[in-house]
Amino acid sequence: MLLRETLSAYQRRDPAARGKFEIFLLYAGVHATIYYRIAHWFHGRGLCFIARCISQWARFWTGIEIHPGAAIGRRLVIDHGTGIVIGETTEIGDDVLLYQGVTLGGTGKDVGKRHPTLGNNVMVGSGARVLGPITIHDNARIAAGAVVLQDVPPNATAVGVPAQIVRVNGEKVRRYADEVDQTNVVNPTLQKIEALARRVEELEKKLQDSEKNFQ
Repeated sequence: MLLRETLSAYQRRDPAARGKFEIFLLYAGVHATIYYRIAHWFHGRGLCFIARCISQWARFWTGIEIHPGAAIGRRLVIDHGTGIVIGETTEIGDDVLLYQGVTLGGTGKDVGKRHPTLGNNVMVGSGARVLGPITIHDNARIAAGAVVLQDVPPNATAVGVPAQIVRVNGEKVRRYADEVDQTNVVNPTLQKIEALARRVEELEKKLQDSEKNFQ
């Protein structure tokens, strides 16, 4: 049942997918999830060495590293997936979408719960880093390349390095997180830098004008 749901989720979200059989045979994200489920079963029974062996083989085979101790819900979709890392104490809800290069990791300062918690219907864009024991709440969206170090509220969009919230309930909440536009969003940090650059240019021009008048 879980596998059938997962294949349906991939087929729904990937316009290039031509059928469940193709997805099952050729999609690395599906293979990584299957290996994870097996490794997680062993990990839950205290057979941690076997579990890690399976997860390391999966990393070699798929390019996706999922620690067997992570808790992952239903219908996880990993798009392409190369370079994804999911830490040991990560918790992932249902209907989550992860793009390639995502890290759900720790900061190196925490003990116990060291990794993020993702709610339901969360989307994390390519190359994003979500670090530490923070919570990304339901229907949140993390833009590509963002570095998230603080909680993200429900229905919010986080952008930038470090990530800042740029939308909360700014648009109708859609059923599937992959319908979010990842590229046409404004990085508030870049806006501030651009504003400072314009201000410096204005001050330089005023200084030059003052020097001319003085001469």
